[in-house]
Amino acid sequence: MKAIDQIKRAGLMKTVDYLLEDPEARATKIMDMIDKVAPANLFPSQRLAFRDAIEQKSDWYQLIMKIADLNPAMRDTFIKNFLVDGNLMAWGRQEEMREKYQCNIPWAILLDPTSACNLHCIGCWAADYGHKLNLSYEDIDSIINQGVDLGVHIYIYTGGEPLVRKRDLMRLCEEHQDCTFLCFTNATLIDEDFCQDLLRVKNFVPAISAEGFEETTDARRGEGVYQRIVDAMALLKEHGLPFGISACLTSQNTESVGSEEYFDWLIDQGALFCWVFTYMPVGVDSDISLMPTVTQRRRMYDFIRAMRKTKPLFTLDFQNDGEYVGGCIAGGRRYLHINAAGDVEPCVFIHYSNVNIHDVSLLEALRSPLFMEYYEGQPFNNNLLRPCPMLENPDCLPAMVERAGAHSTDLQAQETADELCAKCHSFAEKWAPAADDMWNNESDPEFERRQDPYKGMSESDISKFNRLAQQRAGKSA
Repeated sequence: MKAIDQIKRAGLMKTVDYLLEDPEARATKIMDMIDKVAPANLFPSQRLAFRDAIEQKSDWYQLIMKIADLNPAMRDTFIKNFLVDGNLMAWGRQEEMREKYQCNIPWAILLDPTSACNLHCIGCWAADYGHKLNLSYEDIDSIINQGVDLGVHIYIYTGGEPLVRKRDLMRLCEEHQDCTFLCFTNATLIDEDFCQDLLRVKNFVPAISAEGFEETTDARRGEGVYQRIVDAMALLKEHGLPFGISACLTSQNTESVGSEEYFDWLIDQGALFCWVFTYMPVGVDSDISLMPTVTQRRRMYDFIRAMRKTKPLFTLDFQNDGEYVGGCIAGGRRYLHINAAGDVEPCVFIHYSNVNIHDVSLLEALRSPLFMEYYEGQPFNNNLLRPCPMLENPDCLPAMVERAGAHSTDLQAQETADELCAKCHSFAEKWAPAADDMWNNESDPEFERRQDPYKGMSESDISKFNRLAQQRAGKSA
């Protein structure tokens, strides 16, 4: 780290210490601090929303106070890691690397420590991955070291059930104290010893898979799983540990997940965030009837935005929130995925690759043909409510895979990109007019923001578009 960056980091750490001495009285100064050091176009609408919430002491202010009330044994380190190292310091380095190498550099890296899982949930792509593959401790350590060199300080474990490898995961937390680790987990392996580990390492956050109440949870995941989830959340709350929820939205649980009762329940359990993922028909035997309908998706769009205005729960809807982040964030634009076999995939839901982390460096993977297809193709639609090259733009992915010479990385049964996207055409055709009506609705409170040329994109995104436009103009001249 450059000397000037070390000074900047030290100053930010002291500022966080000052704020945490009296969070309630000094909360209004948090956004002043962030605005001084963050680029003006780094999530401006989100920052404005947080500032307004703090000034009005609304729901997100309550969320900030809940974070401030976490167990002091880990709170300060956790906040510093995520806010300073993972975002304020990391973003500038990531932008520098994007310009230097003219490729996508992610904000976060998702990786599967193992393909093993102790559950077999209906509709979960990981359930079909097998139980014999693992990234070694050395593999993961190398990925993190390479990522940090590029400015990446956020690492998210998927699987499989990552906590099958919890001993190695805790070692990695200890080794990389300037990183924040998040883990998607079914929660069935969370116990008292695990909570003590979290208090010790201070930089590991569980994201518990919980989509709906007992009737929908146990129907998809197995009898008794709901109660084990409830017990795990109670244990984490008792210890003052941060955790959140991941919910896979299907046609069968939208009424449960998309209910105020469910959100209130999550808040009562102590959850700080809820990440909603739309079911994807991935896998040869995937059940397309589980795909939410257009009506259900539109309802969730409105519902989640209503909840953000009233509930102290940080909520992300990964399919419907494309309009806030410039469309698709896969392909390394903001994240990538490395499976338990080492295949570097552009998306956690799109299992195609042309490189393996055992054969190439992380940077080489980001500059490989398939990742460059993403780099040059994003956004895949000018309507950012249609972000995905598979679900909303199913003609895109097969062409990208073919041009890149990529292959299926499914560990159970090979599925071509044409076969995968064929399952998405019907939804895409029905969603397109609905999404276009939403996007062009001048009475929508979001309409004015949608006219912003940045639309949630960074300086490097805009620079890339200008550069690619000039190159294309040169070729056609």
